[in-house]
Amino acid sequence: MNKASLAMAGWAFVLAGCATFSEDGGFARVEEIGQARLGQKATWQRTAAEVASAQAKASELLARPLGAEDAVQLALLNNRGLQATYAELGIAEANLVQASRLPNPHLAYLRARAGEDYTVESSLTFNLFALVTVPLAREVEARRFEQTKLSVAGDMLRVAADTRKAWIQAVAAREAVTYMEQAVLATETAAELAARMARVGNAARLEQAREQIFHAETVAELARVRHAEVAAREQLIRLVGLADAAVLTLPQRLPELPQAAEERSDVEGVALRERLDLQAVRLETEALAKNLGLTRATRFIDVLEFGPARITETPEPRKKGYEISFELPLFDWGGAKVAKAETLYMQAVHRAADAAVKARSEVREAYSSYRSAYGLARHYRDEIVPLRKKISDENLLRYNGMLIGVLELIADAREQVASVAASIDALRDFWLAEAELQQAVTAGR
Repeated sequence: MNKASLAMAGWAFVLAGCATFSEDGGFARVEEIGQARLGQKATWQRTAAEVASAQAKASELLARPLGAEDAVQLALLNNRGLQATYAELGIAEANLVQASRLPNPHLAYLRARAGEDYTVESSLTFNLFALVTVPLAREVEARRFEQTKLSVAGDMLRVAADTRKAWIQAVAAREAVTYMEQAVLATETAAELAARMARVGNAARLEQAREQIFHAETVAELARVRHAEVAAREQLIRLVGLADAAVLTLPQRLPELPQAAEERSDVEGVALRERLDLQAVRLETEALAKNLGLTRATRFIDVLEFGPARITETPEPRKKGYEISFELPLFDWGGAKVAKAETLYMQAVHRAADAAVKARSEVREAYSSYRSAYGLARHYRDEIVPLRKKISDENLLRYNGMLIGVLELIADAREQVASVAASIDALRDFWLAEAELQQAVTAGR
């Protein structure tokens, strides 16, 4: 091998040696986002020891009633779909490493024989044009790798948000079931009392029928909310990755309503700066712009190879030299390839602008829903439920003073059931709106 081929092989070795895999596979960026946005530690379980450690932590969380933040932590530890998503990082990094390496040299060997005479031709060629294109291709794949990090982090935040919402739904459904079970007992007693009074002539048949239908409707509502509890619980179980539903214990009630709603005057600006889907779209557009530059650089010549060659032909002396080969742009001048790249780039530009418009609209809607839900939940907490209790207390005093009958007292209890059930729904809707707002600002829907 001559000096030129040795120098070329050495340069190829240097470039190939620079392309290595990172220790964390790009997960440090995802972990950083999880810590900053969620206050939780995300783990990518790639070994049996890491899986065992995650299972031990999950068991600790399940040993007590699962709070909202505990549910998010459990999902980050135990959601297998999320763990599969993390593998996209490894694929993107492999593409980056592959793009950073020169293509392998080509070795050609020919031996021909005619009687006692023979001809031997050999050549070792390297793709010289790759020395120009590899840095550009590496930069494109590096941007795609960064985009993948943001995309994976966005999926992680969405799983966390979905888990938080599923926890809210499950706890609210459990609370609704508990209250409706109490309401069924109360309406059953009222219906039985009305039936007895009707039998002795102290109540009309119409009043008896009203109590009976209210009891029947309450029983039907209990069946509905019980199924809603099962559905919400199963949704939560799927997100936290549990095979055994029996190990999950939830609190009895949702957290209390905050004293005041958060004021967010710059919610649109924060979303445009922090939403991971918008950051990923920007990186995709930049990557396509770089790819366009690479396409223009390679539109005429895709392959330019150079290397030493040797010919041995008996009885002639051995011949040495070099071989150059490249594609001639006779039929394909690369115009279609460049046009495709330009179209893809403009498509990405329009998609980025469209994503920004949608993001601003989504956060405005989510913030409005948050404020409205808070106002409604506070109205039930501070006005409707206290007034219903006050009316109930007053009617009880009137009943004790024999100013009203038992049927009027039962009618008041019926209205109180509806108010308390609506209050539970309003509190649930507030916490769901709060979770939706957080998701709209940080990751996108």
